This record gives sequence, structure tokens and C-alpha cells, in this order.
Amino acid sequence: MAKSKKAPEDIKEKVDAEIIKDTNNTEEDTKSPENEVNNKESINTESSDELLSAERDKYLRLAAEYDNFRKRSAKEREMIYTNARTDVVSKLLPVYDNLERALKMECADESFYKGVEMIMTQLTETLNDMGIEEIPATGEQFDPNRHNAVMKIEDPTLGENIIAEEYQKGFILGDRVIRFSTVVVAN
Repeated sequence: MAKSKKAPEDIKEKVDAEIIKDTNNTEEDTKSPENEVNNKESINTESSDELLSAERDKYLRLAAEYDNFRKRSAKEREMIYTNARTDVVSKLLPVYDNLERALKMECADESFYKGVEMIMTQLTETLNDMGIEEIPATGEQFDPNRHNAVMKIEDPTLGENIIAEEYQKGFILGDRVIRFSTVVVAN
């Protein structure tokens, strides 16, 4: 009987040894260089695709940001240039007004009058070259965005909200008003 008891123990030991051997073989299979390379390649492929996608996204965002910066800078430069022209012209407008008053006055010296007229012509041409235009007033429809009404009169010959008289010329640069026309509105 003692022999029969030993036999199952021997079988048990052999079975345990085979299970351990199979477990070691399975672990060795997953640790084999071929499997490790395949696992790393699949991980590397997935991570490299993600990295590439992330880098492409960063690049596109950076390119869009640079394009927006370039457009914004160009617009700011244009605004600075427009503001500078507007400031210079607004400082020259009193000179324009004085020359205009001088031309309305009678003068005994014709050469003096001609000289003032030439200066006024030159100043007007310079303003036009800069893109500065006079705002049309007398006989035009009153526009509060371009005209400053200082008085209203009744005149049956003129329609409603028609400018009857201009006291001071107004000027514009594109759509920007440099100085409003000072006018008298009829009816």
C-alpha cells in the first residue's frame, strides 16, 4: 500500500512540473524577440501616428496664427498711416480756411491776389493727391454723418432738408470724415 500512495504523489509532481514548464514556455513565447518587436512596432505605429497628427495640428494652428498676425499688422499699419494723414490735414485746414477767406476779399494788387490764388490751388491739389476730398454741401441733401447743421431756415425754393448755405467746408478721407461741413439747412 505504501507503494500505491507514492504513485499518486509522483504523478502529482510530474503534472506540477509540466504545468510549470508550460507556464515558463508561454512566458518565454511572449518575451521572445519576435513578439517584442511586433508589440513595439504596433505601439510605435500608433504613437507615431498620434504624434504626427498632433504635430500637424500644431503646425496648422501656428500657420493660421501667423497669417492672422500678418493681416492684423498690415491693418494696424494702414490705420496708423490714415491717422497720421488725418492729423496732418486737420492741422492744415485752418490755413485752407484763411486762404479761402483771402480769396473772397477784394484786393487792389492783382499780382498779390494771383499769388494767393496759386497757393490755394497748390494746397487743393496736394489735398487731392493725398486722397482728401471736399464734402459736397450747397444744394445737396443734408447728411448728419457728413454735415453739421448750425441753423435752419424756411425757403420755399428749396426742398426739405436741402443745404441752403455752407459756412465752412468739410473734408473726408475715404469714408472717414476729417471735418464736418458747417451748413444751413432749409425747411
